Amino acid sequence: MCADAALKGSQLPSAARPRRIAVCGLGRASESDSALAFEVGRLVADRGGIVVCGGLGGVMEAACRGARERGGLTVGLLPTNDSTTANPHVLIPIPTGLGEVRNFLIVYAAEVMIAIGGELGTLSEMAVALKNGRRVVTLGSWTLSERPDLKPRPILARTPLEAVELAFSDVA
Repeated sequence: MCADAALKGSQLPSAARPRRIAVCGLGRASESDSALAFEVGRLVADRGGIVVCGGLGGVMEAACRGARERGGLTVGLLPTNDSTTANPHVLIPIPTGLGEVRNFLIVYAAEVMIAIGGELGTLSEMAVALKNGRRVVTLGSWTLSERPDLKPRPILARTPLEAVELAFSDVA
């Protein structure tokens, strides 16, 4: 029996699927950004969401560690061809071999992005997300305040709880 036939009639409506939240930031994050990411990961898992990230260290590892501590699902889209490069808290490593180009896949794989700290890689992920209609919540990351005319805009959060609430909200 083919997989499509096995799934026929048993597919979940999109509203019943877990929300996929991309958590993006530096691979060598500060202690404060790592603490924010850890709490974001825990809160995403508590709400039944899936943490999607680049699968390496820093913000990505902290978010995955927080999510796994609460039994959550973590997916890492790796820049390498080697699944062993994933941080130890990635439950589903996906080696892409695409280097930084995998940033696009992270954004496309998620419905919402939470940016924590970060540098130019995080900014590029935010730009791709915004350009493709994904909600972007920032937590100590790029605000793009020098472009008040930019639409859509990232949504600024002050705490991990506020960031996760905004990510799960149905209101942009």
